[in-house]
Amino acid sequence: MRALVCLFALILSALMLAASPAAAQDKQEVDLALALGIDISGSIDPDEARLQREGYVNAFRDPAIIKAILGGANGRIAVSYFEWSDSWMQKLLIDWTLLDSEAAIQAFATRLGEAPISIARRTSISGAIRYAIPLFGRSPYEPQRKVLDVSGDGSNNDGGLVTEMRYEALKDRIVINGLPIMNDRPNPFGFPNETDLDRYYLHCVTGGPRSFVEVAHSFEDFPRAVRKKLLQEVADTGPRQDFDIDGLATLRDGIQLAQAGRPRVRADDDYTKFVHPEYELGCDVGERRSREFWQRRFGVTPD
Repeated sequence: MRALVCLFALILSALMLAASPAAAQDKQEVDLALALGIDISGSIDPDEARLQREGYVNAFRDPAIIKAILGGANGRIAVSYFEWSDSWMQKLLIDWTLLDSEAAIQAFATRLGEAPISIARRTSISGAIRYAIPLFGRSPYEPQRKVLDVSGDGSNNDGGLVTEMRYEALKDRIVINGLPIMNDRPNPFGFPNETDLDRYYLHCVTGGPRSFVEVAHSFEDFPRAVRKKLLQEVADTGPRQDFDIDGLATLRDGIQLAQAGRPRVRADDDYTKFVHPEYELGCDVGERRSREFWQRRFGVTPD
């Protein structure tokens, strides 16, 4: 009897080992896994939060973006959408969703438009990146590219250093793109606007092959920037001859499409090497500005 039990256990183990590679291969391939991380910190008022959300909803309903999503080698991408503020405040609104048809894309946009809008407190880009790393790790899809897109109207002022978390994401071959919002509206707390936010995002937040920054010059400009950004992230030359990548690559009001005319990334590329030189003001400038502001105005530090 004991011999039979042992034999059964060996057979079961063999079957499990044989099934494991097949299970890994069962992951559906997608052209892109795109995680969208949206700033809902206290510097953003309800009207601005609404403009952000409407920008994404309308972008996914845009015919050019729909064509780009369906025009890759596999004809599908996976998208997730989360909001972030404080170091440990991240809210997943939509988990990984397969966009493989116009109907699926429209359903995603509708679901996003119906989700409640939240406002929180501080600004932790590092927390958003830390949250996204395991989010990619548990994706049920097998992407050709992994991209985290971070949008926000301020520099990191909570949690760990943004460059440290960027390094961890790049080690996992996650490209980070940025959409800084150059907001000239008065901050609810009286915190001064950051006129160098675009340079901060370029040097301290983004990284990886073909990473880029697309600037929104105001919250009213956000819909244009979101549309351009999504085209840059999604568009690929691929085998589809009816997809006019050249037409998309020359859009105005920003840099060219990330994939247009760029060489393919090699499997052995070290993504941590694809970063801009150190920022002249230091990538901890957000933390320093926050401490100085709270000390000057209230006589305390926010820590």
